[in-house]
Amino acid sequence: MKLTGREKSELFFEGVVTVILLLLLNLSIVVLINSAIAHNPGLQSGIFQIKRSIKIGPTNYQLWSYENLFIALMLVADGFVLYWRLIRRYKQMQLRHIISELHYIAAGHFDHRIGFSLTGDTQRVVESVNALVDSAIHSMDEEREIERSKDALITNVSHDIRTPLTSIIGYLGLIENKQYQSEEDLLKYSHIAYLKATQMKSLVEDLFEYTKVRQTDTPLAISRLNLTAMMEQLAASFELEAKKKGMQIEVESGAESLFIEADAEKLGRVFNNLIANAFKYGAGAKHIFLQAEQRGSEVIIHVANDGQRIPADSLGRLFERFYRVEESRSKATGGSGLGLAIAQSIVQHHGGYIYAQSDDELTSFVIHLPIKHGQQLVKTAANRAN
Repeated sequence: MKLTGREKSELFFEGVVTVILLLLLNLSIVVLINSAIAHNPGLQSGIFQIKRSIKIGPTNYQLWSYENLFIALMLVADGFVLYWRLIRRYKQMQLRHIISELHYIAAGHFDHRIGFSLTGDTQRVVESVNALVDSAIHSMDEEREIERSKDALITNVSHDIRTPLTSIIGYLGLIENKQYQSEEDLLKYSHIAYLKATQMKSLVEDLFEYTKVRQTDTPLAISRLNLTAMMEQLAASFELEAKKKGMQIEVESGAESLFIEADAEKLGRVFNNLIANAFKYGAGAKHIFLQAEQRGSEVIIHVANDGQRIPADSLGRLFERFYRVEESRSKATGGSGLGLAIAQSIVQHHGGYIYAQSDDELTSFVIHLPIKHGQQLVKTAANRAN
């Protein structure tokens, strides 16, 4: 930390004043001691005997002048006092600089940090202040991001609800004003309104589910779950829909059953969303593969299909709310755009993580879940890019 010219002068003046005060104090003490000794013959005799008995060094040097010894001791004490006062004043100047820096940051210069290096506790104060400012700025950025996220959520929900709602009002208006030519037209208009209302209901349910699973304090109904049996049940429940789409669901989990501690209902929602996602967007797919394997203290699950490849630049955004890959994920499919975001939130709530991989052969959603509830898995370096 560099001192200003005024501070250097202040420090010099402090030193000069301290030296003057110490000299006056020393002179006063010497005068008082000499006066006391001069008026007390017994004290003079005692001091003389002490001086004769004290010998210093190999030459047996005797102290004949106690004033010299006293002055030497006083100079040492004066040096400590002078050093202490100058250091104390210097630390006060350091604190003034720190306070000045804080006022500068508080004035709106949030990218500024206290840059000078000090020693001891003062340096820890500087580091703590910088860390506190970083934490505050990070919190402010997170708050802004949350606000932007809320605004985007409201905008997207409003847009996605307004589109089918406009159609519903339009067709119901035709029915209300009897602007139809036949009963067939009436049934057509009411059917379209019903489909649009169903689409709105699906969006609202997905939005409710998304906001619910995003709340980290929402408790999980943890139980010991047979993952193998669960995947087989899911495959059976989707078998009819798969046949209608000309697809086949295959389950691979090894000879032995896999057990994990998880919320069966919410984990089932993850599988439902991923399988439904494959039905809607796996253009040209003939198979959906459900695979699970245990690796150490975690279970790795693959939900894959052999449909159209997802572009590499879209893989990292698949789990964003309302994100749809161009062309293959148009709103014509009727999806809310929240299914993968819901799946990611549920997996993270279980202490795991999920990512997507896609090539010309398979598009896979890979889930890593801890076997024991309460563990937190860390995404490995090999998967950070996904």
